Amino acid sequence: MTLANLLSFLAGIGLFLFGIKTMGDGLEYAAGSKMKKILGTLTKNKFLAVGMGALVTALIQSSSATTVMVVGFVNAGLMNLAQAAGVIMGANIGTTITSVLIAMNLSDVAPIAIFAGVFAFLFAKKDIAKHIGQTVAGFGMLFWGLSTMSTAMEPLRDSQFFVYFMTNFNNPVVGILIGVILTAVIQSSSASIGILQALAFQGLVPINFAVYVIYGQNIGTVVTALLSSMASKTNSKRTAVIHLLFNVFGTILFLLITAFTPYVSLLERISDSVAVQISAAHIIFNVVSTVVMFPFINQLIKLSCILVPDKEPKDTKLEFEFYDTRLLSTPPVAVEQIGKEVLRMAYLARDNFVRAADALIKSDTTECQKVDEVEDVINFLNHEITSNLVKINALDLDYTDAKYIGRLFHVVNDIERVGDHAINLSEAAQVRSKEGLDITDEAVAELENMRKCVVELLNGSIEAFKKQELTESEAKRLNTLESTTDDLKERYENAHIERLNKNKCETRSGLMFVNTLIDFERIGDHATNIAWAVRKKPDRVVKTDAVNAEFA
Repeated sequence: MTLANLLSFLAGIGLFLFGIKTMGDGLEYAAGSKMKKILGTLTKNKFLAVGMGALVTALIQSSSATTVMVVGFVNAGLMNLAQAAGVIMGANIGTTITSVLIAMNLSDVAPIAIFAGVFAFLFAKKDIAKHIGQTVAGFGMLFWGLSTMSTAMEPLRDSQFFVYFMTNFNNPVVGILIGVILTAVIQSSSASIGILQALAFQGLVPINFAVYVIYGQNIGTVVTALLSSMASKTNSKRTAVIHLLFNVFGTILFLLITAFTPYVSLLERISDSVAVQISAAHIIFNVVSTVVMFPFINQLIKLSCILVPDKEPKDTKLEFEFYDTRLLSTPPVAVEQIGKEVLRMAYLARDNFVRAADALIKSDTTECQKVDEVEDVINFLNHEITSNLVKINALDLDYTDAKYIGRLFHVVNDIERVGDHAINLSEAAQVRSKEGLDITDEAVAELENMRKCVVELLNGSIEAFKKQELTESEAKRLNTLESTTDDLKERYENAHIERLNKNKCETRSGLMFVNTLIDFERIGDHATNIAWAVRKKPDRVVKTDAVNAEFA
């Protein structure tokens, strides 16, 4: 095999992979973003989860992509491990569609498909036509790449060593290792199966050796999910481990079947084409493995929990609880989950304000350290949410989601400012305690009254954001509360000046009192901004059961 043949083979692999990706993207866009949203919402039933995993993977042409997506859903709390296990099993079945297409050997129509697909993609006016064109072009590139690989491997037929190795070396361990390494390197079981079938078209690989490579390829496809889960939460790691266990147990099962039954002989009776036999073996492996292990999903979950034990709880929560960056591949779900993080941030800021205001009014600094810790979380969320809003905004969003994301930018900024004012109050509480600054009973009552007004305003604004609805009556009530905070600030400042003139309070204490009124009043302004951001209604409700359970 010459250098030119090697380069041609590599080019074929590249074109094949690009064809799979292009075809999958085209199908995905043609089906619409709601297709993948279904994956996150219609998997309550384990049987349905298997079907959805197979459907989604057949459309996007990558079980690895589906599994990574599922890891993201689990990390964001959208799926439990039982649902994820079902989807993973279905994904293994769905990925076999590529091998079926390859076995059909449609290389002769590849040039026509590429031309027609690219022509439609470039010149069609409707998006659906463009996406179909993209799918057709990817289909053609897939087969053109396969043909290029197959042609590049023709000289191997003259290699006595290679032919002898492939026809006489029947070691299962070597076959499995070849499959694992090949798939792990190119991170696509579809592509590695394609290479195996390309060898078969040249008569270079017998089915009795190919079956072991197929078993290894199914294990190798887990590498992507394992790498993806490394920096994730515990359940996400368990999801990847379940995928690994499924394919390892499937391999053990089929090693026994291959050793003690006429399995290979039955495959040879299916067709004279080894490429077809490989496709059949790939399908049988995944379907039978799913049927056999589906009843043992709970046992797989328990084993994954043993292999990935619970971690010690962290003192801080500098991490997302509802959003995961892997959700960027499913824009509607990403939008919904980032909204939950914004709501979480709003609850944290509200609670921090209450905590800091009470510390100042009661001259009790016990909770001031907690205020600082929560502020760290708020700052983390502000930075990370904003960064991910930019990423989400660049995705292919529908009008409703795009407008909603635009409003979140403003809401996050207002929430962050509420947190900053809470820090001001906490620092004032510590100064009051350290320096023994005294505030008159009248001033304490005024601060308590204004605090209650601001808390009510914050609660109403957060509730409006949570429901994504601000009725006329509620808008009027919140506007009245905001006007009240302004009036109270002005009235209490005047009362403070009167107390100063009568020497009822010290200048240092008075200055702290005025600054506190300013913080209260500005928090009311930011709360009002949060509420009014909802008025241009984005027609979506933030689903917040998990958020409510923790913060409400």
